[in-house]
Amino acid sequence: MRNMIIASTSTIHGTDYLSYLLPEVLEVFQEKQIKNLLFIPYARPGGISHDTYTNKVKTAFKNTIIEVEGIHEYENPAEAIQNAEAIFTGGGNTFVLVKMLHDLDLMNVLRKQIYTGIFYVGTSAGSNICGLNMRNTNDMPIVMPSSFKTTGAIGYNINAHYLDPDPSSTHMGETREERIKEFHCYNNLPVVGLREGSFIRVKGKEELLKGKHTARVFTKDNDPFEVPTDYNFAELSH
Repeated sequence: MRNMIIASTSTIHGTDYLSYLLPEVLEVFQEKQIKNLLFIPYARPGGISHDTYTNKVKTAFKNTIIEVEGIHEYENPAEAIQNAEAIFTGGGNTFVLVKMLHDLDLMNVLRKQIYTGIFYVGTSAGSNICGLNMRNTNDMPIVMPSSFKTTGAIGYNINAHYLDPDPSSTHMGETREERIKEFHCYNNLPVVGLREGSFIRVKGKEELLKGKHTARVFTKDNDPFEVPTDYNFAELSH
């Protein structure tokens, strides 16, 4: 029943916010006759206000018939999720997002709605929460959630904005690949390194890679491997 877009980023360099995703999103809206979008702005990139973030999404949809409302505008956010036609969770800080969802008892509500088939779009932090936990975020732990558990809408974790090692770089810190190897010293979950401009299109039991890039898959005690467009990530859950 799942119907999702799980994207590495909201914005590709040199383009407007959400512009590369809009054709895919609007196609679903038209197919499902969706006119209202509930936005979850809790990740607050750069610490911006919920209103400012929501207005940014409204601007992205200004030339469409879609009405965007922020979940923070509702007295009962759980009911807002339960009654939504479609849900978009934006990027920012995953720790802040997950803390808010747990503090407001919304994580399980969101999971249930995703599994009823409501159209869900996540970018960056909003994609991180689609995995089983948030342990592969790139963000600083500026707040402490009550739990790292997320929706479990997919059976692996996402590392958004995945970056390949730069052989010409003089930076001596760990690469993204090394960080994920550290994760697998203590955890068994597969991790998908999702490069910017790529997304996973979930339809029922299919979880297909879309976009112009391959993705890098990491599993415990194995060498990472690249997967092409249309690879079905559902295989990782078995």
